[in-house]
Amino acid sequence: MTDARADAAAASGRVWGVSLAAVLAFCLIAALNASAGEPDWRSIGLTVVVSLVYGAVFVLFVRRVMPRSSGAFVAAAVTIVMVGVMTAVVPSSAVLQFWAFPLLWGLLPSPRLAIPASFALAAAVFAGFAVSTGDERGWFVTALLTEVISFAVSIIMGLWVLSVYAYGRERERLLAELTAAQDELAALHRDAGVTSERERLSRELHDTLAQSLTAAVLLVQRARRELAAGADADETLDLVEESVRDGLGETRLLVADNAPVELAAGGGLGAALETLAARFRREAGVDVDVDVRLNAPLSREAEAALLRCAQEGFGNIRKHAGARRVTVLLTGDDTGAELRVRNDGRGFDPDADATGFGLAGLRARLRLVGGTLDLDGTDGAVELRARVPREVDA
Repeated sequence: MTDARADAAAASGRVWGVSLAAVLAFCLIAALNASAGEPDWRSIGLTVVVSLVYGAVFVLFVRRVMPRSSGAFVAAAVTIVMVGVMTAVVPSSAVLQFWAFPLLWGLLPSPRLAIPASFALAAAVFAGFAVSTGDERGWFVTALLTEVISFAVSIIMGLWVLSVYAYGRERERLLAELTAAQDELAALHRDAGVTSERERLSRELHDTLAQSLTAAVLLVQRARRELAAGADADETLDLVEESVRDGLGETRLLVADNAPVELAAGGGLGAALETLAARFRREAGVDVDVDVRLNAPLSREAEAALLRCAQEGFGNIRKHAGARRVTVLLTGDDTGAELRVRNDGRGFDPDADATGFGLAGLRARLRLVGGTLDLDGTDGAVELRARVPREVDA
């Protein structure tokens, strides 16, 4: 049993205990009033004794038993007998049944068990009326109507409470399943993102660093052959140095393009874009302007997608554009946000087959959050436009 359920069970036990004490006190007062004038010490004494005995039994046993257990059946039987005896001593003690009926449905939370137990309680109270009021005129009809109504109300209320309980349990189960499904979906998204980044990085390494290293290996082999033949290998060694330097530069570019930029809790996407632009200015020597015009924060997923678009845009400008100026504009409205990364470098054909993985990966990432990617390859006015909705469906 969890701590929450244990606390709930303890609270329920306290409620039952307080209500029982109140009803038993009422029965004692009723016994005193019934014997007003000439105290009926027998009735008063029996009421006190039965109240004390059942109160002790309740505290030590009844409120501790588990529903549907063998102890629950014993507790139900003891409760039925106690209410019948109290009614036989003092007729007004029949008020105990309005406490006992719910208790029976709690001990035996199944209609096929609780309904017979409720009938037995109604029969015990009726028998108590027969003992205490059997010599009065019309007692049979009064007692019969009282117990028929009490029995019917107990069934109606018991079935209603069970239906509410079943509904709550079903909602709890569905909520647990939904939470598990959301966790699984989030894990799948993370796995898909990791796989996508690995594929992109693999292609980047193959297209850049691996080519330079392959060329360096071939040149070293050529230099070894030239030296073995006694020829001058200075030109080949110069080419080796140039190839290795190119590889070093490509490695630095890869590190710069893939260095993480955090979405800070305070500044959000705007601050992250400023950090990215400052890094690009320092490493590429290109003038960058950042303009953020968001009217409200975006979801975390939308911000991450737009930040990745900006990183890819800066990476492509560094490798291919030869630009002198870059402009980053982030705008937002009630439906979503748009990021524009524009540069004055060399143009390209947006419809041509892409040789790298970057743009294809960006489109896939944006599709996950319901966004779109558009490219303008006009020479001198190259622009990447990414749009995302304000809220991302879970």
